[in-house]
Amino acid sequence: MSDIFLFDSRIRAEGFDIIAGIDEAGRGPLAGPVVASAVILGENDIIPGVKDSKKLTRKRIKSLFRDIVSKSVSIGVGIIDSTEIDKVNILNATKKAMTAAVKDLSVTPRLLLIDALTLENCDIAQKSLIKGDNRSASIAAASIIAKYVRDSIMQHYHTLYPVYGFDKHNGYGTKLHMEKINEYGPCPIHRRSFSPVMSLSLPYGDA
Repeated sequence: MSDIFLFDSRIRAEGFDIIAGIDEAGRGPLAGPVVASAVILGENDIIPGVKDSKKLTRKRIKSLFRDIVSKSVSIGVGIIDSTEIDKVNILNATKKAMTAAVKDLSVTPRLLLIDALTLENCDIAQKSLIKGDNRSASIAAASIIAKYVRDSIMQHYHTLYPVYGFDKHNGYGTKLHMEKINEYGPCPIHRRSFSPVMSLSLPYGDA
């Protein structure tokens, strides 16, 4: 058993028989939503290869996504779009997405293991873990679910706004993305509160 699954086993041994790992994808991009996932793994569910999604290829994420969905006790997802991110800021939007993911679970956990954040106004016991996706299998699984869901959303947005190349960078501030923003201006899914998008007023389609 890998260290991250042993970590979760030790948490269960402390009396928390049902734990949900929570993580997000999409805090840093200039466009698109922030997506959070909450994952409850079964006590005996060992899924080989589960680790921080940032260390996995797109192909491996897709494969592990299927494994996690098929073996998990419950999975919840929360999605906060760019408009709401601009209203409440990215930190609060991330917490809202995480809270929504917990509410989306079909089973109520005894403990939330959260990657580096704490959720206010939550009645469930919680533990914030720095670099939690490297320490807990449940959080790592949540990072994979959130990453896969967000990437799928951005692939859809690519079909709506193909000039930006969302299929290549998923909204992150790459050189290609910056060039396209400068050329075409921001589109409806760009985060207007993020620099340098906020300095550009030219709307998509008016170039």
